[in-house]
Amino acid sequence: MSYQEDGETVDGLGDMFTEPEVPPSPKATFVNYDRKPERLNDSEHDTRSRSWQTVVIRLVGSHPLWGHYLWNAAKSFATYLDVHSNSLCKGKAVLELGAGGGLPGLVCALNGAKQVMLTDYPDHSLIENLKYNVEVNVSSEHQHAVRVMGYLWGKPVEPLLVTIDETDGVERKFDLIILSDLIFNHSQHDALLDTCDEALSADACNVSTPSEPGTPCVLVFYSHHRPRYVEKDLEFFRKARDRGWLCEKIVEERMEVMFPEDSGDENIRGTVYGWRLSRNPI
Repeated sequence: MSYQEDGETVDGLGDMFTEPEVPPSPKATFVNYDRKPERLNDSEHDTRSRSWQTVVIRLVGSHPLWGHYLWNAAKSFATYLDVHSNSLCKGKAVLELGAGGGLPGLVCALNGAKQVMLTDYPDHSLIENLKYNVEVNVSSEHQHAVRVMGYLWGKPVEPLLVTIDETDGVERKFDLIILSDLIFNHSQHDALLDTCDEALSADACNVSTPSEPGTPCVLVFYSHHRPRYVEKDLEFFRKARDRGWLCEKIVEERMEVMFPEDSGDENIRGTVYGWRLSRNPI
């Protein structure tokens, strides 16, 4: 920038009036989840995906709620749902809370779930990204069975329930609720459990075995990202038991740590745990 002073041009004021450049927003990233044939059960599959062996997950470029990562728990969750698709997915109404990229819920849809509701914090970028992942991975003739909605944990669940197809004599509630890497949000444990209490079907649980886990149930997969807070993470299950839930560990899988530079025992940070919560029969 320059200006005139006594007939002379004077430079040097540009820095005073030029706004600093704003760095561009990080671009979205894509991660493929490859579904290995040997990891699927042997039953006949309801092929609803354009590319059955691969789910393509787009992640927002950056987000304060950590929606820009595909967490290890989501990958382990996806495999578990594939293996147990007959009992957990086919014909079921499924709710995923804090879905991020939506991988576990999408796997349910691709395995023949009657209805899948993918939810996350009501932020435009997160919700639109979830809708994109549905469009890319679920065939057009089945997309009506997968819905996306912004939802705050602990708030009334009626907006979620009214989306479930009504069946004569059957309450509108979910058979399966998915919580993938959410319990590190210690302040939200009660809110998460409130939603599970209200949204899960009160029907008697099907007979559950390690090979055929029954529904209705809540599945919780997670890693201890901060080993010093292991006990705070596990407080979620102590609170669940106090509310009358039966809690059983169903998965323990060692994976590569996501952030090698972080502090803490890598064996702890690199392990995914899966738990099944079901109602305690009275």
